[in-house]
Amino acid sequence: MSMQDNIEQLMEKLPEIVTTYGIKVLLAVAVFVIGKWIAKSISNLMQKGMAAKGVDATVAGFTRNIIYYCLYVIVIIAALGQLGIQTASFVAIIGAAGLAIGFALQGSLANFASGVLLIMFRPFKIGDFVEAGGAAGVITEISIFSTIMKTGDNKTIIISNSAVMGGNITNYSAEKERRVDFTVGVSYSADLDLVRKELNAIVEAEGRIITERGITIAVGELADSSVNFVFRVWAKTEDYWAVYFDINEKIKRQFDTAGIEIPFPQMDVHLDK
Repeated sequence: MSMQDNIEQLMEKLPEIVTTYGIKVLLAVAVFVIGKWIAKSISNLMQKGMAAKGVDATVAGFTRNIIYYCLYVIVIIAALGQLGIQTASFVAIIGAAGLAIGFALQGSLANFASGVLLIMFRPFKIGDFVEAGGAAGVITEISIFSTIMKTGDNKTIIISNSAVMGGNITNYSAEKERRVDFTVGVSYSADLDLVRKELNAIVEAEGRIITERGITIAVGELADSSVNFVFRVWAKTEDYWAVYFDINEKIKRQFDTAGIEIPFPQMDVHLDK
């Protein structure tokens, strides 16, 4: 059979080939597009349902990601099945490839495992201000492989989950109340009883201080040029920075009014003629 005959036979079968495989390709694309939309809708619906049940947003978001990616894999397999690919063999190939990829992507698997641990042990939740993985900010999302936080100056930081779990985690929002610490330096000539009186007056005038937790006013150090008082009060966590800034200003104003000197570093220079 000549090449021309082969070409003629191919041209005769071309409409059938295009029709048969064209329909399969269209079905595969339709299954993929519709399946992906269904997977996204189901995962979002699950997240909303858990939120309505009062499930923590951290757990709900993480569960949504897991459900979405599992359904996404099923959609891909279903789409390949429409192309005539033996999905059983394909699943076996995926399993073997997954094992090989698993060894190559140990870091990603470690991030996934760390994400699961973050959800299980709950060292923080969405909305907490934490210091972890070498950064500090408010947690906005805990995904499968990374933790996303936003800093005070509105920068977004993405940290791998393994880096978060591999170091110390400081959660500043875990407790409802926090202690606010001040170091108040006064001159050696200052009346210590007067200093205590003025600091107590600041406490009495500040309604955000939780006096039931106790107040600490004590001489903490006899430094080179000042007597340093340890001044510690308690406040609600959400009031921490407001109390910290306001009391610092009130100390300066109160001491100025009372005539209490707050020393600052000075240097005496002696010149020999």
